[in-house]
Amino acid sequence: MDLPLSDNDQSATPLTDRIFDLLQDAIIKGEIPAGGKISEPELAKTYGISRGTLREALSRLEERQLVVRSPNHGARVISLSYEELIETYQIREVLGGLGCRLAVQNMTDGEIEELKRLLDEHEKSIKEDQGLSYYQKEGEFDFHYRILQGSRNKKLLAILDGGLYQLIRMYRYQFSTDSQRPLQALKEHRRIVDAIEERDEELAELLMRRHIRTARLSVEARQIKAMAGERGKG
Repeated sequence: MDLPLSDNDQSATPLTDRIFDLLQDAIIKGEIPAGGKISEPELAKTYGISRGTLREALSRLEERQLVVRSPNHGARVISLSYEELIETYQIREVLGGLGCRLAVQNMTDGEIEELKRLLDEHEKSIKEDQGLSYYQKEGEFDFHYRILQGSRNKKLLAILDGGLYQLIRMYRYQFSTDSQRPLQALKEHRRIVDAIEERDEELAELLMRRHIRTARLSVEARQIKAMAGERGKG
C-alpha cells in the first residue's frame, strides 16, 4: 500500500476518495485477500486517518460489492466464487455487447483514434511483462470502460461500472494466469475497435460478446478443474 495519509492532507482530491481508491486497488490486487477481515483500527493507523473517514470509504466499497459487513463479524473482503463470477460474466456478455453496439453509433472518430492509441500502450505493457499479464488500470486506461463511455448510455455505464466491473477486474488481476490469453485478448480488442471504426454495429456486438464469452468459459473450466480436485481429495 501507499504511504499513510492524513485528515489534514491538503489535496485537490478529497481524502475519502483517495482512501477509497487505495483500498479498492489493494482489494483488486489481492493485497487485502479475498475473504479477509478488515481491521478498522489497523487501517486507520496505517493511513493516518480518522475512523469516520475510513468508514465512509468502506461504505462505498460495500456499494461496489467488494466489501461485505455483518453486525457480529464486521467488514470482510468479498470472496470470489465461481458461480458468482459465471453469473457476472453472463450478464456482462449481454450488456457489454449492447454497449459496443451503441459505441459504434456514438463514438467520435477522435475517440476511436484514442482507443487505438490506448491499445498500443497496452501492447507495450504486455511486452514489458513478457506476455504474462494484461492488467488494465481502472477508468480511462481500461479498454472496456472506454467503450462503455462511448456508448453514451448512462444507465448502462452505472450498471457495469459498479460491482460487476470491479469483480471482474479482481478476477482478471488475481486469477488470469494463462500465458496465451494476454496477447490473444489484445488481438480481440483490436478486432473490436476495427469493427467500431467501420461502423459495423452487428459485427462489433458479436465480437464483444464472443470476447467476454471466452473469459466466461475460462472461469467455467477453472470451476470444473477445482471440483475435480475436491473429488480427488475425497
